[in-house]
Amino acid sequence: MILSNKALQRRAFLRGLGTAVALPFLDAMVPAFGAPARNALKAPVRMAFLYVPNGIIMKDWTPASEGAGFVFPRTLQPIEQYRENLLVLSNLDHHNGQSLGDGAGDHARAGATWLTGVHPRKTQGADIQAGISVDQIAANEIGRETVLPSLQLGFDDGRMVGNCDSGYSCAYSNTISWRSPTAPLPLETNPRALFERLFGDGDTTDPAVRAREARMDRSLLDFVSADASRLSRDLGARDRRKLGEYLDSVREIEMRIQRAEKQQDDNLIPSIDRPSGVPPTFEEHVQLMFDLMTVAFQADQTRIITLMIGREGSNRTYSAIGVPDAHHGLSHHFNDPSKIERLQKIDSHHIELFGYFLGKMQAAKDGDGTLLDHSMIVYGSSLSDGNRHLHEHLPTLLAGCGAGKIRAGRHVSYQPGTPMTNLFMSMLDMAGVHPERIGDSNGKVEHLSEL
Repeated sequence: MILSNKALQRRAFLRGLGTAVALPFLDAMVPAFGAPARNALKAPVRMAFLYVPNGIIMKDWTPASEGAGFVFPRTLQPIEQYRENLLVLSNLDHHNGQSLGDGAGDHARAGATWLTGVHPRKTQGADIQAGISVDQIAANEIGRETVLPSLQLGFDDGRMVGNCDSGYSCAYSNTISWRSPTAPLPLETNPRALFERLFGDGDTTDPAVRAREARMDRSLLDFVSADASRLSRDLGARDRRKLGEYLDSVREIEMRIQRAEKQQDDNLIPSIDRPSGVPPTFEEHVQLMFDLMTVAFQADQTRIITLMIGREGSNRTYSAIGVPDAHHGLSHHFNDPSKIERLQKIDSHHIELFGYFLGKMQAAKDGDGTLLDHSMIVYGSSLSDGNRHLHEHLPTLLAGCGAGKIRAGRHVSYQPGTPMTNLFMSMLDMAGVHPERIGDSNGKVEHLSEL
C-alpha cells in the first residue's frame, strides 16, 4: 500500500464522460500515520423505515417471552439467523390512528400516522394535513451531508388526489413520508429511475430529469473504467477488493434492470401499464429495490430511506406463495381459520423478503463493520389486527446496531399505550438529531441499549 498523509475524500467519485459514481467507504479515506485521525472518522448511521399494510396476524408474530433467548414465532422464523441484529418491540401504539370522532378510514389514518404520530384531517380535497414524518425530520439534519437527503420508495403507483378510504384523501394511504404537514412525498417505484437518480449525470432530483431516456447499450461503469483503474493502482489490497466488489454490485444491478426492460420489450409479461424497468414479478421487484437501497447506503448517496412494501388497503395477490386472494379483502377474515392461515403466509413472505435485505446489509462492509452494524431499520405496520383495524400493540422490528448504540437480540415489551413516536425520538437521539417532539411523543423509549 502506498503510504501518504493525504486521504481519499469521503465524497470521492469515479468520473468519466460526464458520469460520476460515488465510492464506498475505503481505508484510503482515513489519513495514514495516526490512529487519532482514523478513530475520528466513523461510519455514518443510516436509517430506513419499511412499511407493510393491512396489519399482521399477531399470534404468529409476538414472542411468548421477553428478553434474550426468546423463541422466534412462526412469522419471524425466516429472519432468525439475524437474531443478534434484531429487537422485537411490543406494545407500541398510535392513538392518533384511531377514529377520534372521524368515523371510518382506518387504513388512511394508519398510513398517515405511522411516521408522524399525527391524526390526519379527514378530507378528500386539497386541504390535507398530517404531520412532519420522522424520516424528514432526520433528513433535515442528516440529509445535508449527502447528495440525496432522503429516498421514498414503493411498489404501487399511488395517486395523491381523490378519495381512497371513506372520505380520506389518497395521499394518506399512498405515502408514509411528509415533508411538512401539508406536503406528502410521492414514492419512486421504478428501479431504472432510482438507479439514474443515484448514479446518473448531475445531482438533480427533478422528476423530469430522472425520467430521461436510458443510456443505450454501454454500461455506466464503462464510462468510469479508466478512472477506476487509475485509482486502483494507488489502493491497498483490501481497498482494491472492496472497490471491485462494489463496482461489480453496481454493474449487476444495471444488468438486471436491462434484462427486465428486455423482457418487457419481448412481451414476456402481461401488457399492463407498468413503468419501464420494473421486473415481471413482485418478488424480483422487491429484491432489486433492496439491492439499490443497499448500494445507495454503501455509496453514502443518502442515509435516510422509506419503503412501502404495500400501500394501505393494498389488494395485491401473492401467486408466488399460492395465495390468490386480495390482501386487503383477506385481512377482513372474520376469524375464519383458512383465511387467517393464508394471511399468515403473506406475513411470513414479507418477512422472508425483508431477510433478503438484512442479508445484503450484513454482507456489505462499512468502515470497521457492516452496513447493518451502522444502521437502524424499522419494519412494521400501523395496524396490528387488520380485521378489527386496531392501532395498538403494533408489530415492530428494529434491525441493526445503530453503530454500537443498540443492544439487539431481545424481545422488549413496553407498557401498553406507549406511543410509537417515543421509539422514533430515541432513534433520532442516537443519530444526533434532537427535535422537541414528534407527533404525540411524550418521551423516549428505554431498553434499546440496556436491560
